[in-house]
Amino acid sequence: MRYACLLYFDPTKVFNGSPEGEAVLRDTGRFDAELQASGHKIAGHALQLPQSAMTVKVRDGTVSATDGPFVEAKEMLGGLIVIEARDLNDAVRIAGGIPYARIGAVEVRPLVDYSQPRPKL
Repeated sequence: MRYACLLYFDPTKVFNGSPEGEAVLRDTGRFDAELQASGHKIAGHALQLPQSAMTVKVRDGTVSATDGPFVEAKEMLGGLIVIEARDLNDAVRIAGGIPYARIGAVEVRPLVDYSQPRPKL
């Protein structure tokens, strides 16, 4: 099954030149290579800072776009990794190795399998 690992972190803790931030940046390349070699990594991408984003909404047929996502939080969505895992427990184990988990949080969420029935709310 495929899972999205959404990486949330405070960019001031990553890009401030601290030993902790530098270790995360250094270890990310190594972890990505290990994940790829193990066959778990499907895709992974870092996101630019929120200042470069646009938020698009369509209401009553009218499109509006505004700068950034505006959230009242220090942590931001900074990247995502799509992995293949046996089950949620295996995905959580894999996500625990992501270096950003040491200074932020990794949300692990199953990807939708469109061959299965839709979720019931």
